[in-house]
Amino acid sequence: MAGGVMNVGIRELRDGLSKYVAAAREGEEVVVTDHGKAVARLVAYDAPSALERLIAEGLVTPAGRYGESRLEPVKVGEGVLVSDLITEQRR
Repeated sequence: MAGGVMNVGIRELRDGLSKYVAAAREGEEVVVTDHGKAVARLVAYDAPSALERLIAEGLVTPAGRYGESRLEPVKVGEGVLVSDLITEQRR
């Protein structure tokens, strides 16, 4: 079941650690539970993070470095008020 999710209690994880590490290595996500509550996740070391997956799918754009802007500057005529531009865009 490569790529799936399996839940395992702490005691069971401890008793079969090699098995669960192998499953994670093969693409499984192993959710560790403590008294039925998820407390940790075991995944392959080189598996992409949730953020990396969202970026790859084009659903998220990473932030730029501090002080950088991804927006192109807009040139406006002299005497144009920012409040007028905002009002115009809201129409």
